[in-house]
Amino acid sequence: MRNTLVLTVLAPDRTGLVELLAQRIAAAGGNWEESRMARLAGQFAGILLVTCEAARSDELVAAMRTLESAGLQVTARATQADPAPAPGPRIQLALTGADRAGIIRDVSRVLAERGVNVEELESEVSSAPMSGERLFTARARLRVPPTLTLAELRGSLEQLAGELMVDLSSE
Repeated sequence: MRNTLVLTVLAPDRTGLVELLAQRIAAAGGNWEESRMARLAGQFAGILLVTCEAARSDELVAAMRTLESAGLQVTARATQADPAPAPGPRIQLALTGADRAGIIRDVSRVLAERGVNVEELESEVSSAPMSGERLFTARARLRVPPTLTLAELRGSLEQLAGELMVDLSSE
């Protein structure tokens, strides 16, 4: 029987961190199946899905804990294999607009009020090409309840602020 573990990792960014993680996971008989990793403000942050034989789960978790001496904070959580996805279509959301405090709060409130689940989210602030103003962009993968149309969702998001451009597309 195989166990499924979700690992979160945080450390000051430097070369070789992914290799260090991969070595420890493989040495403990783990299989690195899925991950999301990024460098944010000089920090390396990641989330990984790892499977291993049930008899070696404790060994894998102990191997991850030894990385603290190398400056990595690693947490491990045992979980079940992915359950069946929620009903409803999966869509992509792209938002662009002038940066202001609270955009994610406002967008997530609209989504939650309509029963939309945020499965993935990426956001950043950059300089607009012509004006140099701070430009907020976000990309998300959403699971929309079958009763909500894309037009209704787009309208709700566009009402947040006149300067937000909203693009929704089905996967």
